[in-house]
Amino acid sequence: MTNQEFHIAGKHKKPILIDVTYEDTKKNQPVVIFCHGYKGFKDWGAWHLIAEEFAKAGFFFLKFNFSHNGGTLKQPIDFPDLEAFGNDNYSKQLDDLGSVLDWVEEANEYADFINPHQISLIGHSRGGGISLLKTKEDQRIKKLVTWAGVSNFHYRFPKGKALEEWKQKGVYYVKNGRTKQDMPHFYQFYEDYIENKERFNFKAALKHLQIPYLIIHGTADETVNNKEAEFLFDQSDAAKMKWIAGANHVFSMQHPWSETSLPEEARELVMASIDFFRSQNE
Repeated sequence: MTNQEFHIAGKHKKPILIDVTYEDTKKNQPVVIFCHGYKGFKDWGAWHLIAEEFAKAGFFFLKFNFSHNGGTLKQPIDFPDLEAFGNDNYSKQLDDLGSVLDWVEEANEYADFINPHQISLIGHSRGGGISLLKTKEDQRIKKLVTWAGVSNFHYRFPKGKALEEWKQKGVYYVKNGRTKQDMPHFYQFYEDYIENKERFNFKAALKHLQIPYLIIHGTADETVNNKEAEFLFDQSDAAKMKWIAGANHVFSMQHPWSETSLPEEARELVMASIDFFRSQNE
């Protein structure tokens, strides 16, 4: 098992921190790219154990930090760069994912281990939405799995007076329950959404979707309502649905994760995803 970390250049003046996990005895492995969610990062919780499970199953597993997620190369955890976080938006995240796809296609020193024609995406929460939208504009993506994925960006913004206040002040803050930081969102976030509404159209992406798609959602998700999973399923003829009984938004994981194995709900999540990718490869 090999695990290596490095960074690539992004399109928005911030580097993209990546790590890859794979078995170096296997050549031409299908690639799985993992996209973290809101206030997330690639080293959260038990993502590293999940990467190892995929590698054991014969996949080249790549996870990365979105360039403006608030981490830095030296401090990728706990959001030391709140200025970058405040300047993040959905366009930048889609572009970051595009840069990662470009890197996979080039493969560099990993070329022997990668099959660039078999690229799948996994996205958690907001990362699920980004992954879904990217499938509409990038034909290199062959399979998609979303974990507790969102189905809409619009209703996650402030409304009414709160929206007006955001415009006037130029910033609103969200408390990070884990780090206790007040995390800023600059008004450019909303402006970018309005300017790129068609790019962020989930319904259009779902109707357009022609690749194999698996939706996995916990029945006890406290963050993304079950109705969002149902919407994703109902709007796509390509979708399959998997419910995990009793699972919360993070499938019983937490940060930090000191155990050496995954909780039952997360293991079910991983095995269902691996089985789906394998069945689509046959």
